[in-house]
Amino acid sequence: MSWIVAVILSLLTAACASMGRPEGGPLDQTPPVYLRSNPAPGEVRFNKNRIEIYFDENVQLDNPQTKVVVSPAQRLNPQIIAGGKRVTVELRDSLIPNTTYTIDFGDAIADLNEKNPLDGFALDFATGDSIDSLRVSGMIFQARNLEPAQQMLVGVYSNLADSAISTLKLERIARTNQLGQFTIRGMKPGQYRIFAINDLNHDYKWDRSEDVAFYDFIIEPSAENIVVTDTLLASDGTDSITTRPGVRYLPNDILLSWFNENYTPQYLGDYKRTDYTRIALNFAAPADTLPILTIINGKNAGKRIDHTNSILSTSLKLDSLDFWITDPDIYTQDSMLIETRYKRTDSLDNLTWRTDTLRFNYLRRTKKKEKKKNDDDTIQPALLLDFKLLNASPQDLNKGLRFQVSQPLDSIDPAGIHLEIKQDTLWVPVKSPVLRQDTLYSPLRYKADYLWQPGARYRLTVDSLAVKGIYGYHNASLQKEFDVKTYEDYSTLTFNIADSTGTVVVELLGSNDNPLMTLPVVNGSVTFDFLNPGSYYARAFYDTNRNGEWDTGNIAEKRQPEEIFYYPKRIELKKNWDIEQSWNPVELPIDLQKPYELLKNRPKNNSNKPPEEENNEEEDEWGSGYVPGSQYNNNHNNNYNRNTKGSARNSALSR
Repeated sequence: MSWIVAVILSLLTAACASMGRPEGGPLDQTPPVYLRSNPAPGEVRFNKNRIEIYFDENVQLDNPQTKVVVSPAQRLNPQIIAGGKRVTVELRDSLIPNTTYTIDFGDAIADLNEKNPLDGFALDFATGDSIDSLRVSGMIFQARNLEPAQQMLVGVYSNLADSAISTLKLERIARTNQLGQFTIRGMKPGQYRIFAINDLNHDYKWDRSEDVAFYDFIIEPSAENIVVTDTLLASDGTDSITTRPGVRYLPNDILLSWFNENYTPQYLGDYKRTDYTRIALNFAAPADTLPILTIINGKNAGKRIDHTNSILSTSLKLDSLDFWITDPDIYTQDSMLIETRYKRTDSLDNLTWRTDTLRFNYLRRTKKKEKKKNDDDTIQPALLLDFKLLNASPQDLNKGLRFQVSQPLDSIDPAGIHLEIKQDTLWVPVKSPVLRQDTLYSPLRYKADYLWQPGARYRLTVDSLAVKGIYGYHNASLQKEFDVKTYEDYSTLTFNIADSTGTVVVELLGSNDNPLMTLPVVNGSVTFDFLNPGSYYARAFYDTNRNGEWDTGNIAEKRQPEEIFYYPKRIELKKNWDIEQSWNPVELPIDLQKPYELLKNRPKNNSNKPPEEENNEEEDEWGSGYVPGSQYNNNHNNNYNRNTKGSARNSALSR
C-alpha cells in the first residue's frame, strides 16, 4: 500500500507544480472593428436621438466628453456610454431638419483589454432626404514651438464676415487627434473660412483670451475619383496587388498655427504699502504709460510721487510697479490718500484714463526692548545693506560681474572696490570694475563689465561702507576669489542658412525648449560663441517686423504669428569644438522638424522612441479618416503648405 500512497502524492505534487497562468498567444495590437450601427453609415431620414454602434470585441471609452464631437454642435453634451461590444450615444438636443450630422469619436474608442484605440472613427447620418459628404483635413500646431495641437476644436463658417469668429457658433466642427490632425465632415459645397480655438467656455466661438488659429484663404471643399492600390497578403506569405475605385476629399493639406493674442484687459489689480518707505501697484496687463500719483491729504497734499521723490523698480512691461520713496516727509506719513490716474480698458475695449483714490496705511509696531545690564546706550546697531555678488566660479570670459542689493543705492565709492589677479603666490592689484545700474528700471541690480584674462584667478574685495543705500544703510565687507575660464573651455556653433529675405532670427535652445541665446542671421550665417559643452537645439523664425523678437498673431489685423522652424537634430558640443552646420528651414515637413526629445505632446500609445517614417500614398474610398465599412489607413501623405499660395512643405497626414 505504501507504493500506492507514494504514487498518489507524486501525482498531486505534479499537479500543483503545473498550476499557474497559462501562456497566451501574441499580444493583441488590433483596434476594435466596426460591425454595424443604427443608424447605418450615410443613412438618411433618421429622426431618433439614440445611436447604437456595435464592434467585434468589448470596448471602452476614454474621456468621451472631451474627445467625442457632435457636428453641428449640441447645446447639451450627449450622454455616451460603452457596454460590452456596444457604444450608445444619447443626443439630448432636438435634431435639426434636413441636416447632416457627424459623430466624431476621435480616438475615444478602444478595446477593453489592451486599450488599442480606434483612431479617427466617425459616423455620418442625415435627418433629410440627402447627406452632405464633403470634408476637409489638415493639421494644427502651436505657432511658438510646433507642438501638435491635441483636442483642439476646429470648425468652419459659411458666413465669410470677419466678425463671424467672435459672434457666431462654428457650423461644422471636429477635434484634433494626438498628432494634431483633423477632418471636418458632412460639409456642403460652397465657400468657407476655417478656424481653430481652444474654446474654454464651450460656446463654440472665439473670445480674445482664447487660443486661436485661422487660415489665410477661403476654402472650397471638393471630391475627386481616384484609383486605390491595395496589397493583399496570402497565408503562404506571398502578396498580390489589386486596385479599386476610391474618393479623395480636398483640401486635405490645411496647415494651421495656433497662437494667443496675449490679450488681457488693463485694470489695477491690487495695491499696497509694502513697508513705510515703499508702495506697490500691480496691473493686469503690460502698459506703455506710467500712472500719475498725487498725494491729496496731510502736509504733503499736492506732491507727486515721481522721479523727483521716488525711485521706480519695474520691468520693461510696466505692469508691476514698486515706488521707493526718497522724501522723508512723505514716507514718514502714516496714512496717505493718493489720487491715481492710469489707463484702463473700458467696455468698448479701448484704453481710457481713469482716476481712483487709493489709501495707503502703514501701522508701526514697536516692541520695548528690555535693557540688559551691560548694554551701552552709546553703541547703535549698524544698518546693513544686503549687497551680494551673483557670479559663481569659474567666471565666464564673456560675462561681467552681477550684483544684487536690497534697496536702491545712493552712492558707490570706487575707492572701496578692489580687484586683484594672482601671479604665482602674490595678489597683484589690477584696474577695478565700474559698477552701474543694470537697466533703467532695475535699481536693485548692478553690473560691471570686464575684460578677463583667460585662465587667471582673481580676488574681488568690496570694503564695508563702500556702498550706501538711499535710506542710509551701508554694506558689510565682501571678498570673493574666482577662476576665469579659458577659450578652450568653450565651443562655437555656426549655422549657414540660405535666406533671401534677410529677416531670419535663430534661437539657441536648451533641453527644456527655452531660448538660451538669440541672434539674427547676417550674410547667410549666425555664430554662437562661448558655449559650454552640452546638448543644444535650435529654432528660427522670420522676423517680419525686424524687432528681433518673435511676435504672436492678431485676428483683427489678419496677421499670422511669425513663422517658426526647428533644426531637426540635437547638437552635442564638447570643449574646444567649432561646429558648422548647413540648415535649410523648409527642407523638412513641419511635423517632422521638431526633435523628438523636445516634443511634449506625444501620442499616449507611442513608445519613447521616434516613430518610424512610413511612406504610403494610398487613400481608402472614404478619403482620409476612418469611416465604417472601409479599411482605415493611418498614414496618408499630403503636401502641407503654410498657405496654399505660399511655400510648400511635404507632411505626413495620418488622419
